[in-house]
Amino acid sequence: MGGDERSLGGDANRAPMALQESVTASPHEWRPERFMVIVAHPDDADFGPAATAAAWIDAGSVGWLVCCTSGDAGGEDPEIDPLLLAATREAEQRVAVGIVGYAGVSFLHQPDGALANDLSLRELLVREIRAFRPDAVLCNDPEMVFWSDGGVNHTDHRTAGMAAVDAVYPAARNPMAFPWLVREGLEAHRVRRLYLFWTERPTAWVDVSATLGRKVDALRAHVSQISDPDGLAERMGEWGADDGRRIGVASAEAFRLVVIDDEEDEQATAGKPARTSGAAPGADGTGAEGSAAEGTAPG
Repeated sequence: MGGDERSLGGDANRAPMALQESVTASPHEWRPERFMVIVAHPDDADFGPAATAAAWIDAGSVGWLVCCTSGDAGGEDPEIDPLLLAATREAEQRVAVGIVGYAGVSFLHQPDGALANDLSLRELLVREIRAFRPDAVLCNDPEMVFWSDGGVNHTDHRTAGMAAVDAVYPAARNPMAFPWLVREGLEAHRVRRLYLFWTERPTAWVDVSATLGRKVDALRAHVSQISDPDGLAERMGEWGADDGRRIGVASAEAFRLVVIDDEEDEQATAGKPARTSGAAPGADGTGAEGSAAEGTAPG
């Protein structure tokens, strides 16, 4: 994980069951037609929501992965050429992308270990979102700093999560944010939901019993980063089983779900207007369908 597993501690990607509330929940059934996963480093998505991505893709969704950095600082040898490491990690991630089933991957080539949530990164992410036009975006929970069982969440993880949130709302839906993108054909787009992973405040659990193996296979593609490939299945199985118990299935992945806009069918069921997070008048745009930047993401 781009230098991150060394900074997180053993199992700090997830809250231990002993520290989680004992609740009974139902499997999360809503599925986006199109979704985007935004992460800091190659392999973050595979340690994160890869099994959910695979399950949704198997059910008919189209997914796209965005890596803010190429993981050029994710090694233990200070003599290694960072450009060579970045190329290696991009190649590994492309193999994992094929295993999970994403339609493709974008690398934004930001500095590993120094990722900044600035306007430059926001514009890059807004470009990706408007080009691919996802219904949902999956990203790190940016509020996770210290893990309950010890360890610190990598600064790039927190930054990538907050950058993704800021790009989703309000920038991607506001036609006056980066208006030159509209002139390029990238109309404003409303992402309806955020799924925050690596969280200690989960509210939604996706049944991944059928796709956990794909997550393990995708992780094994990251040869430069995995020190114990033989132990991956057991480790991921334990994580999945812990979350699976919350909804009575063999394996699950947990998310902190943020609903920005209700779906039309949900509005009809509830008999209420769409919710738009209480934004100030004029803060968001109406968007348009069907434009994509050449060479960025499929329309």
